[in-house]
Amino acid sequence: MKRVTIRVPATTANLGPGFDAFGCALSLYTDVTFEETDAGLEITGCDEAFTGPDNLAYVAYCAALATMSEELRGVKIHIDAHIPVCRGLGSSAALLVAGAMGANALRGNKLSTQGLLNITNAMEGHPDNLAPAFYGGLTASMVDNGLPVCVNFPLHPDWEFLALVPDFDLPTTKARAVLPEQVSRGDAIYNISHGALVLKALELGDEKLLRNAMQDRLHQKYRKSLIPDYEKIESLVRTTGAAFCLSGAGPTLLCITQDERLEEKLAQKLDALTTANWQMLPLHIEFQGARVIASE
Repeated sequence: MKRVTIRVPATTANLGPGFDAFGCALSLYTDVTFEETDAGLEITGCDEAFTGPDNLAYVAYCAALATMSEELRGVKIHIDAHIPVCRGLGSSAALLVAGAMGANALRGNKLSTQGLLNITNAMEGHPDNLAPAFYGGLTASMVDNGLPVCVNFPLHPDWEFLALVPDFDLPTTKARAVLPEQVSRGDAIYNISHGALVLKALELGDEKLLRNAMQDRLHQKYRKSLIPDYEKIESLVRTTGAAFCLSGAGPTLLCITQDERLEEKLAQKLDALTTANWQMLPLHIEFQGARVIASE
């Protein structure tokens, strides 16, 4: 029987003012192996609660087969996930991407990457994590007439990302529930202008511009109440000169810098400052995106 393993990078979405639009792939990965069998479904490597047919990797796998008009056979799926779940680092998007790519690879790669993005976006509802997971690097994306459109933006190679990951999760549904249905014209203009400058700062490697531009009025000020010690950590990070934002819907907090000693500087003060336990994950930009790493 055929077998294929897909590696998908973690992603951070929003990047401050780029709400539901900006995303970047990072050097943390989930590997998912798909092996066709005669019949049935077997899922290993995850909690038993996620071993049924509603597993996101399997849902996307089935959706891709249906799009190709291919027969659904049995499949064994093994998940080796290093992306923290419900932490704002694209764990659900990674499973959707892996499932769609796995089905496509097993059946002759009949679908383009754009086709796979279309399928997974129909399930996820917004492409901000999916686009960088598929394409790598820094992306901006939108939905036009129901279909996702994304482009890559250049990134200065010297940026370092430090993810501060807490010991509690924050489901996206809860993080979206605190957002208002409407925003003011002033807040909309604020985010558009700041978002444009974030993209340029990331291209140029301009730390001062990035610190100033990575401000937001659409989601972070509402979500920070869900994250203990958010304001204390933000103040601490900003004293180091790093840019700071929520990663996705949170609760992971993201620092972007060119200072290789940022982790050391924060480690001296972070534990004493906070009530939760925070793990520091130094990450790099993943420029390649999702890919097949093994095939038989």
